[in-house]
Amino acid sequence: MTQVVEQIRATLAAAGDPGRAAGQQAYMKSALPYHGVTLPELRRLLRPLLADYRPTRVEWKADVRALWDGATHREEWYGAIALLRHRAARPWLAPELVPLLRHCIVTGAWWDVVDEVATHPLGDALLAHPASMTLLLRGWAADEDPWIRRASVICQVGHRDATDTDLLRHAVLANVDDPTFWLRKAIGWALRDYARTDPTWVVALVEELGERLSGLSRREALKHQQ
Repeated sequence: MTQVVEQIRATLAAAGDPGRAAGQQAYMKSALPYHGVTLPELRRLLRPLLADYRPTRVEWKADVRALWDGATHREEWYGAIALLRHRAARPWLAPELVPLLRHCIVTGAWWDVVDEVATHPLGDALLAHPASMTLLLRGWAADEDPWIRRASVICQVGHRDATDTDLLRHAVLANVDDPTFWLRKAIGWALRDYARTDPTWVVALVEELGERLSGLSRREALKHQQ
C-alpha cells in the first residue's frame, strides 16, 4: 500500500460521522458501509493530499486499483475516482485504461460511481482518442452488463459541440427498448444534455423513435424544449 492510499483511507476514517453514515448507506442501498463524509467534505479533505501527487503511470494505476479493490467504505471508491480524475493522469486516459474503468463500473454497479467514471475518465478518453474509443463504446452499447450499457449512453454528457452524434444515436437505439429505469433515465439525460447544443437534432430523434421511447426518456430529453 502506497503512502497516498494510506493517507486517503486514514483521513476519511478520521473525518467520519457514524450518525450520518447509516443514513448514507440506507439512501444509496450500499453493501459497503459509509464513514459518514459528505461529498463536499471529501473533496476538501482530498485536496491537500493530492496537491503534490506526482505518480508514474504504473504507480497511479496501482493506487487506483488498491484503493478501489481494498475499499472497506464507499468513500474510498470516491477517493479512487478522484485519483482517476487527477490532473497528472490526463495523458494516461487512453484505450489502455479501459479494462480498469470497466472493472470499476462492473464492480461499482450503481449510479454514483458508474456516472462519475463514465462522464469523466471514460468520456475524456473518448475525446482524446476518438477513433479507437468510439469502436469500443459502440460495443459497450450492446454489452450484457446494464451498467456498461449505461456508461456507453452517458459517456458524452458535457461534450457539447464535440459530441459524436453517430455514437450517441447508436447507444440510444441499442438501448431504447430496455425497460429498466437506469437505462431509460440515461437515455433521457444524454439527450437532454445534448439538446442544450442541438435541440433540433434531439427533437428529431425523439420524434423518429416515437412510442419506442419511454415516457421517462421522452420527458427528460425534452425537459428544456417546452
